Amino acid sequence: MLSKGPFDFCRAMTLLCADIAARLDEFSHIRMEQVAVAFAQTRRRGSHGVQAKLTPLRFENGSLVTTRGSRRWTLQRVYCGDREMLYILTFYLPRFLDLPFREKLVTVFHELYHISPAFDGDIRRFSGRYHIHSHRQKEFDRAVERFVDQYLATDPPPEVYQFLEHQFGTLQERYGGIVGLKIPIPKLIPLDEVRSA
Repeated sequence: MLSKGPFDFCRAMTLLCADIAARLDEFSHIRMEQVAVAFAQTRRRGSHGVQAKLTPLRFENGSLVTTRGSRRWTLQRVYCGDREMLYILTFYLPRFLDLPFREKLVTVFHELYHISPAFDGDIRRFSGRYHIHSHRQKEFDRAVERFVDQYLATDPPPEVYQFLEHQFGTLQERYGGIVGLKIPIPKLIPLDEVRSA
């Protein structure tokens, strides 16, 4: 049976992420109105490869400027309407939607957990050399698995997450198509170019 209109993947993901932020304290700092949810198309089907990624739109501690070598850099800014985004959360389709249900949720939580607790456009940083996933990837993964269990234990409304129970082809067939927002990854801009522009 065909449902009305194409399925808006990015809207559905935004609602799911907002529900996660509302239900779990560890994610309550996330304001989805400043997280642009986007999708990118994968070249090949199959479960191998990147499923999703979080792009921070600020540097360390929320700074708009960073120094690399002898140069100072800024980042191209991203707006949705008149609101500036602090993060881009990109899902790779159809690959992400073809994962099993639980793996999809784990992927969502994994990316959301990268958002800085200060919600300043930077990533969550761990001490030491492995500042993105901590020195033990397995600890990071176990924490994410626990968050999935905690979220499901809150008994969220099925309409918020049920779309994840379907694969890409099923959603496409049911809705006649899948739509969403595509956002190119912002560019690093040398500050001397900004001044001369």
